[in-house]
Amino acid sequence: MKRALICGIGGQDGSYLAQFLLGKGYEVWGTSRDAQSASLSNLDALGIRDRVRVLSMAPNDFRSVFQAVDHSDPDEIYNLSGQSSVGLSFEQPAETLESIVTGVLNLLEVARMRHKGVRIYQAGSSECFGDTGDSAATEKTPFQPRSPYAVAKASAHWLVSNYREAYGLSCYTGILFNHESPLRPRRFVTRKIIAGAKRIAEGDGAKLTLGNLDIARDWGWAPEYVDAMWRMLQTDTPDDFLIATGETTALRDFVAEAFAFFDLDWQDHVEQSQEFSRPSDIRVSRADPSRAGKALDWQAQTRMRDVVRRMCEAETA
Repeated sequence: MKRALICGIGGQDGSYLAQFLLGKGYEVWGTSRDAQSASLSNLDALGIRDRVRVLSMAPNDFRSVFQAVDHSDPDEIYNLSGQSSVGLSFEQPAETLESIVTGVLNLLEVARMRHKGVRIYQAGSSECFGDTGDSAATEKTPFQPRSPYAVAKASAHWLVSNYREAYGLSCYTGILFNHESPLRPRRFVTRKIIAGAKRIAEGDGAKLTLGNLDIARDWGWAPEYVDAMWRMLQTDTPDDFLIATGETTALRDFVAEAFAFFDLDWQDHVEQSQEFSRPSDIRVSRADPSRAGKALDWQAQTRMRDVVRRMCEAETA
């Protein structure tokens, strides 16, 4: 039986990954900053809370990371921890960089010092590319980060690359584009839209206020993306892989689909405000995931419209 350690198991991706790995027969361990007080509601929602072993780990504390890895003794480590909101990173840049960059550095150092083979997955981000315009990003596209979050993820990406080359560690980075699910917190715009449409459909007269509706993103389905994470670590040549659907749509189309699910015209219920615009927002995020299709035999099956429908169905269940 393989053993996996998921750092940040309580988040959207960590919870779905835990469920996926349990289905593969893994013994699953996970970390949270305080395992005793963490709610881990996502694990409860998936019905797997009692099937995983959770440890306390502070990613920015080397000793804490060493103890968690040493105690769980994993074959595979999935690093999904760290501050995950682009918007919040503008308000908390120092905390964002420390939680992401120091966190992955500590994991890599622990792996290097233990002299025991372990495969490490690092959660990268499409935010590193910045605005792609009409050109779809590939694994070779230069980074142009435009937020503290993206700067942190780009730094983590190059740390992984350096440790792979300099020390021969089996470490991989998944450059994931936007991926959503009902487990997204409501501070994320996609969940905010779904919840807002439902609220208005139930008779609430207050409008939904959003930022720039012209931004365009590649939206996928989170439970499919954790499959790609696992597939990366099953390859024998550590590398970086871009994971996306290959379909980019505007946020206003996402909004329209959500309101249409509830038989509403979004233009009657949505208003825009500069309050929700970021200091340097990405206009278009476009991806070419063909390399992952060939190397990992992975392709996204769920596009934006089905993502919206599934999230709406879950919201009304």
